[in-house]
Amino acid sequence: MKKVIIFSAPSGSGKTTLVKHSLEVIPELEFSISCTTRQPRGNESHAIDYHFISPDEFRQKISEDAFVEFEEVYTDKYYGTLKSEVEKIWNKGKVVIFDVDVKGGISLKKYFGEKALSIFIEPPSIAELERRLISRNTDDAETIKTRVEKAEEELTYAIEFDEIVVNDDLSEAKIKIESLIKSFIGEARV
Repeated sequence: MKKVIIFSAPSGSGKTTLVKHSLEVIPELEFSISCTTRQPRGNESHAIDYHFISPDEFRQKISEDAFVEFEEVYTDKYYGTLKSEVEKIWNKGKVVIFDVDVKGGISLKKYFGEKALSIFIEPPSIAELERRLISRNTDDAETIKTRVEKAEEELTYAIEFDEIVVNDDLSEAKIKIESLIKSFIGEARV
């Protein structure tokens, strides 16, 4: 059966770190590269971390029904999952792994249903989340404030996910994630 793993979390929860770990230790997984209209951060590269496109290009793809799901997270800051990306991965016989915002995660779970395992990565606290965002050194103070406010709202959606993993100890979170994914894709050997 064609399966997908969905990772969602407030920004700064450690989601991307856990997705990268999963890709390193579970060879059946392949990362679905999302589209976004935001600018690359740090060392991010086009077609590796995201497909970076303009808001006009994104809106064109919406009109073509090219997305499994999409969200306008902030004004003109779109994120979305291309149908062609999912099919490409499934055609290789791999399990798709998504790293998406919380509303995108909920949309993907609704779209894929039983084919999907949705995992919500929760920070130990809002204060710790803010500390992590500041230490990243990728956003200005206003952006961090916006992300923290958004995180408080996003935490209320955690119950809509199949699993919640609190990332207060990265080593433990990695073990928990591996176990959940392997069990879901039929390789329950921990």
